[in-house]
Amino acid sequence: MQLSLPSLLKRNGGTAPRNGRQAPMPPLEGPKTLMAIMAHPDDIDFTSAGSIAKWCAEGWTVYYVLATSGDKGTHEDLSRQELAAMREQEQREAAKVLGVREVIFLGYPDGFVYATPELRGQVVRLLKKYKVDVVLTWDGFRSGFNHNDHRNIGIAVRDAVYPAVRDHLYYEEHLAEGLDARPVNELLLAGADGPDYFVDITDFIETKVDAILCHRSQVSTRDRDETLKRQRQQGRRRGRSGNFESFKRVRIGRPPRLQQNEAPAAVHQEAAPAGASQSSS
Repeated sequence: MQLSLPSLLKRNGGTAPRNGRQAPMPPLEGPKTLMAIMAHPDDIDFTSAGSIAKWCAEGWTVYYVLATSGDKGTHEDLSRQELAAMREQEQREAAKVLGVREVIFLGYPDGFVYATPELRGQVVRLLKKYKVDVVLTWDGFRSGFNHNDHRNIGIAVRDAVYPAVRDHLYYEEHLAEGLDARPVNELLLAGADGPDYFVDITDFIETKVDAILCHRSQVSTRDRDETLKRQRQQGRRRGRSGNFESFKRVRIGRPPRLQQNEAPAAVHQEAAPAGASQSSS
């Protein structure tokens, strides 16, 4: 039996559209283990530091994974090695401000990140090792101009989350390391065209600014008041008071076991509210 979209959403914990509009997504319940996986030092903090600070304050365990060390992002007279060392230190300082548990650098060259099976396998290994519940990354499929590294890390991470990390026949060598397949059912995409999940960071906007200012090699000003004013302006949401960070939220889950008289047509369907497409494996 082929399930309708509302039935799929209901079975997978999502919400069905009402009168053509999406019902609000329920908040993520914690504490959970979250891994933010992006391309460059500062990517996570500019997009999501307020949310990260909030979740850390609520007892979440948060890990940062950066595909590169940002070794080309400067107009100063620095070598790639000098810049990479500087930006790694800046990222560690920012993570400490927010309460992040660990920062991991994968060592890819800035500007040359590609969605290879090797990169996907590295991400799968980390998701298994750290028993991750929620993944935050770039939206690799957004329209318009997008940085090569942002696009490709987003694609690689999404492919790792579904279906590679949950099916044991992907990357079978992980079994020898004691790392078994496990589901990651929540994905938050930053920089999305059509965000549908909003985190109120009003109480953490100053912490976000402090994290951003740790990236001294990348900010145009180190004036805290000016940066705070700018972030408050950017974080406004029409019709709402306070400050928000926005994501597209993809909820991925297998339906409960179907009855014997039901065909397993929807077993691998991805239930993704608010416009995210359904996919099958």
